[in-house]
Amino acid sequence: MANTYHQIYIQLIFAVKGRQSLLKREFRQDFFKVMASMIQDLGHKSIIVNGVADHVHCFVGLNPDKTISDLAEKLKTSSNHFLKDKKWADGNFSWQKGYGAFSYSKSHVQKVYEYILNQEAHHQKMTFKQEYISLLKKFEIEFKDEYLFEFLDDVPL
Repeated sequence: MANTYHQIYIQLIFAVKGRQSLLKREFRQDFFKVMASMIQDLGHKSIIVNGVADHVHCFVGLNPDKTISDLAEKLKTSSNHFLKDKKWADGNFSWQKGYGAFSYSKSHVQKVYEYILNQEAHHQKMTFKQEYISLLKKFEIEFKDEYLFEFLDDVPL
């Protein structure tokens, strides 16, 4: 009997609506651990979840029986409810519509892991807008500026 083997690595990126700095430093790492558990509960492998005050990066071993869009939607919904239930963000918290999804080979896993791990240091040198547009260009994804996230380059980490 044949088995199914897979190796699919996806980096998801999404931002807080209005690019508000609502992912506060005092709870951020605990929240990212909860998001990692949510990814596992949705049937995927969480490699790392990290980010800064206004956006998050999730590096995932994707289950091929499930879709990226379903993962993003359910993760954003569940994490939104969790933040509100814990009162870690104000009642108006929500994620912006949309997300970025970028695929990687096994040989890139460690490098992507380290990149996501060092988000705060990374954003001392580059804005979220610069980062996101550079990823779109690196992956040769056509885009229109009016359909990108709301970008506020002066958002504190």
